[in-house]
Amino acid sequence: MFSHRARGLLDFTMALLCLWAAYHHTPAGALVRRGAAWAFRTQSTARPLLAYYEGVSSSGVAAAALVPEAPLPRGLSQAEALAYGTHLALKGLKPEARRHTMALAREVGVSPLSLLDAEGGPAAARALHEALGVDFPDPQARLTAVFAGRVPARYAVERVGAEGGALSLERLAQQLPPGFEDAKVAATQTLALTTAFGLGWPVPESTRISSPFGYRVHPTLGTRKLHTGVDLGVPVGTEVRTVAEGTVRRASEDAVNGKVLLIDHGSGVTTAYCHNAELLVRPGQRVARGEPIARSGNTGRSTGPHLHYQLELSAQAVDPLRFRVRKQAVAGPPLP
Repeated sequence: MFSHRARGLLDFTMALLCLWAAYHHTPAGALVRRGAAWAFRTQSTARPLLAYYEGVSSSGVAAAALVPEAPLPRGLSQAEALAYGTHLALKGLKPEARRHTMALAREVGVSPLSLLDAEGGPAAARALHEALGVDFPDPQARLTAVFAGRVPARYAVERVGAEGGALSLERLAQQLPPGFEDAKVAATQTLALTTAFGLGWPVPESTRISSPFGYRVHPTLGTRKLHTGVDLGVPVGTEVRTVAEGTVRRASEDAVNGKVLLIDHGSGVTTAYCHNAELLVRPGQRVARGEPIARSGNTGRSTGPHLHYQLELSAQAVDPLRFRVRKQAVAGPPLP
């Protein structure tokens, strides 16, 4: 059917695809990538070997632990937000992945078990941060020490300092040796949570919530789907404000979301604002906290005027109400 030359090219192409699949999706490929990362002093993208057999993600943080169990009773200071985020990320780690943090807690006189306690955990995490403050004054370096231990964190700080430039969690993570993948993920999630705890609200606080976050029967599709944000029942033309400073990553329109904005707030935190009547900002534009960015509407797949507000941490949608200090909102009929 094929000429010898064509069959040879096809066989060569299939061989390359097999090598690519083995490199990216097998334990042997993971070992090769980790070895290359060690040799060239770069960050490995290989998953833990056990993940290849269990079919799980490399993230050591459980999704359920990414949000507080209830809405915040009051606003948090920067130090409190960092401690609360540390507590939540630590709760989501598997016991083996917590060993560096627990050893560090014992070393500085903080009860390891108290770090996981629902009531006392944030206070214990803050005590741990304060104990490390002298050696690691930078919050991102301190986060690295909390989850990876003093020695690896100090080495990472020294390496980044020798290279020059700004100290960041991303650069510190690149200097950690193989085997600290869970520590990197937990530190990154903590930073995202810390940022999320400082977010504002896009419309007046008194606005009713017409449909909360979670699974529901979709009002137009009739199927059970995850509602990835909250619907805020506002009239067409209501001013929508950004919840924190950031960069506009998307300002467009489609049949589902209508006129939609996506804003990147850094540290893995993004917010989306859907079904608007008018967009007031453009892609690439920097916006300040509280700046008007749109006028709400009824565009896209919608059964009535409202704003769909969505919060994502590391590309995972979470309930924005869990990060809001507010009074009990008035419930209403669901909207998409």
